[in-house]
Amino acid sequence: MKKKATFLSSCTGIIMFFSLWQLAALCVNRPILPSPFVVVPLFLQNITGELGLHFLASSGRVLAAVILATLFAAPLGLALGQMPRLDRVIGPLIAIIYPIPKIIFLPVIYVLLGISDFSKITLIAIIIFFQILVVVRDEASGLKKELILSVKSLGAGRRALFRYVYLPASLPAVLTALRVSVGTAVAVLFIAEQSLTNYGLGYYIVIETYQVLLYPEMYTGIMGMGLLGVLLYFAIYSIELKISKHMFVE
Repeated sequence: MKKKATFLSSCTGIIMFFSLWQLAALCVNRPILPSPFVVVPLFLQNITGELGLHFLASSGRVLAAVILATLFAAPLGLALGQMPRLDRVIGPLIAIIYPIPKIIFLPVIYVLLGISDFSKITLIAIIIFFQILVVVRDEASGLKKELILSVKSLGAGRRALFRYVYLPASLPAVLTALRVSVGTAVAVLFIAEQSLTNYGLGYYIVIETYQVLLYPEMYTGIMGMGLLGVLLYFAIYSIELKISKHMFVE
């Protein structure tokens, strides 16, 4: 039922989006804002060609960053949530770094890691890392003491607590943090891909289309980047629904 409601809501949102786009195109009536009736067919034509290669390059970078950030942030967040003493030591550092916009570290990352795909992936992973870390830590530290004591009374050690209590309780928080951070990750990817690369939607939008005034092609790139964010968001949301349903059944 929830999936059906989400699907209907998404369809309504898509119709509203393209209707507003068409209205704006009619009002502006300039080449800088082409109609969706021009851009969408061009997008469908180009996605199987050069645009598709740029889309795959950007998708690979974001997915690699998500996996890298999750592998490091989730265990550390669980550890900080389980060990208040460790959190008291590391917590102040996290509190200082967390609100800093991580995009400012892009030149530093380029200097340290070189100009490569790995440096762009690292930047995105750092952003997602802190969002997951803070959410998982707070979720793990907020578990009821009665629940933990009841499991300990059954003879569970730290490893069993991690596997049967902290991890299941924190997994929805990890997915929520990922879902919320997808938009930020794609935005940072757009900035990182604008230069010092040959493939990626950011490069396609700024270098190959905008700078040479190919406005319809530019909007196909924007559509591709928007589609990437939407697909990632709903993929994570779908996993979140399945896990929530499974936990509810259990």
